[in-house]
Amino acid sequence: MEPFQTFSGLVFPLDRKNVDTDQIIPKQFLKRIERQGFGECLFYNWRFDENGNKREDFPLNDPKYDGAQILVAGDNFGCGSSREHAPWALQDYGFKVVIAPSFADIFHNNCQKNGILTVELPEEEVHDLIDKAQRERLFLTVDLEKQVVLTGEKAIHFDIDPYPKNMLLKGLDEIGLTLLLEDEISKFEASENAGV
Repeated sequence: MEPFQTFSGLVFPLDRKNVDTDQIIPKQFLKRIERQGFGECLFYNWRFDENGNKREDFPLNDPKYDGAQILVAGDNFGCGSSREHAPWALQDYGFKVVIAPSFADIFHNNCQKNGILTVELPEEEVHDLIDKAQRERLFLTVDLEKQVVLTGEKAIHFDIDPYPKNMLLKGLDEIGLTLLLEDEISKFEASENAGV
């Protein structure tokens, strides 16, 4: 993972609630074991018709959202099954931040463990961001250290648990954080072995 501190990017608004992981990455694409290549399958059943042609009525296919890296969506984003492929698909497509009023717990944790920042904001703030991003190209800055989303007009505070915040700031997963304590682990193992 790369360290996440401050990030600015274009917003893609997804004005839908209860977006489940099967909508994020449909089950027919779960055969891969590597993390790459899932971006092309993101929201597949919404982005493409039965012949594989892009649907004009799905906003992610609108050129004005090309290069979007911040997804703003409705309540309960990432509900459904616990597939880790959902954050892999979002990340492979290019999203680094997902903002919503709430997230399904397992999805939320999977995102943070894979380097995607999930930001919970009040529903009225999310609706305001979605509305602005539907009307015009909207860029946001997310400052993880200060825990704020900057809209240009205001700073919106968000909460995050210290443990995942630390992981994201350092760009380390749980194994990486454990390896920071390698000297202490080695000393403990040596003292345990000396007593045997």
